[in-house]
Amino acid sequence: MERDPDPLMIVDRVGVEYRALDAVVPAVVDVSLEVPRGALLVLAGPSGSGKSSLLRVLGLLDRPTRGQLSIDGVDVGALSDRSRRRLRRRKLAYVHQRPVTNLVDDLVAGQQIAFARQVRGLPPCDAADVLGRFGLAHHVASRPVQLSGGEQQRLAIAMAVAGEPRVLLADEPTAELDRHHAAEVIDAIRRAAADGQTVVVASHDHDLIGAATHLVWLSEGRQMTVADGEHDV
Repeated sequence: MERDPDPLMIVDRVGVEYRALDAVVPAVVDVSLEVPRGALLVLAGPSGSGKSSLLRVLGLLDRPTRGQLSIDGVDVGALSDRSRRRLRRRKLAYVHQRPVTNLVDDLVAGQQIAFARQVRGLPPCDAADVLGRFGLAHHVASRPVQLSGGEQQRLAIAMAVAGEPRVLLADEPTAELDRHHAAEVIDAIRRAAADGQTVVVASHDHDLIGAATHLVWLSEGRQMTVADGEHDV
């Protein structure tokens, strides 16, 4: 992979371990990578490969057991918990695997967009315009329960983009969807990246892997390959 002179994220020999009963289980083993600005980077691999554990480290939801992470020039390991939360709120948006987990039950879609901007201290925007970019303009007044799983996940991505994060992270965003709705979500992710949003996704979905501009394969927590360009899987 050609080296980016100014990557948005730098991961240096990161390891993640979990304690299970009396054993220490390695989830991520000495992974090093860079996330270029504007990339659609997919962390790929089968279940148990460590991709979701690594994504949670990148999303500042978990601390690594070892190694270093920097985001936009900030050494994350040197930050207090309060500063990490502030950085996460200001620069990151995280889309969870279950679509409904990302949404506020009693807010309609337009209000969800407004809320995403409010919590980041951003001025109001045209929610219908944001929703329209993801094929949801006609759902501006719909609540999550009125949307399909694919529509809920596209709304979650629209909310993430509306918050103007430096990095949008998504954990297995198509795992609970049928192929039709999964294709809609993949298209939404590609559209976000095409608009200049840096996106990092953990997925074993072959269609999503094929959409990646940068690809990192993991197996049993270890980094196997790093590639850029088009991918046939």
